Amino acid sequence: MSETSTEAQLGSDVPPDLSRAEMQSAVFARMILQQSNLAMMLLGKAPNPQTGQTECDLEAARFFIDQLEVIEAKTKGNLTRNEETLLKQSLMTVRLAFVEAAQTPQAPAEVAAAEPSAPTAQPAPAPETKTAPSESPGAVEEEESKKRYSKKFSL
Repeated sequence: MSETSTEAQLGSDVPPDLSRAEMQSAVFARMILQQSNLAMMLLGKAPNPQTGQTECDLEAARFFIDQLEVIEAKTKGNLTRNEETLLKQSLMTVRLAFVEAAQTPQAPAEVAAAEPSAPTAQPAPAPETKTAPSESPGAVEEEESKKRYSKKFSL
């Protein structure tokens, strides 16, 4: 690839007096930031520029994180100190955001959309008159607590 074609790809925001190595470093930094920004957008940390809405798509975000990990593995030993620092910090940031997004329960609007009849979706509490005389009130509360708050997470 010639130097003039690289300049054309970078656009008008790159000064013409940059050396080839500096231009490649700038393109590399832009690529890393682009991958990171896409992952953050898909993790709901930034709004989609087309819609203005935040969205959370963990599988798509994981794809961009995987791409950054491949870049890290394939460029090991060939990066400048600044490039290596940018890549490591970007990976750390998107990985942390991924963990946070994976552990965050759905937003109330999403839950309401998923469960149109929220009041009837919960099991009705059992009347206390049906409690067997041998069971203590504490045991019943503990059993109800286990039923109410058990939730499975899968990625």
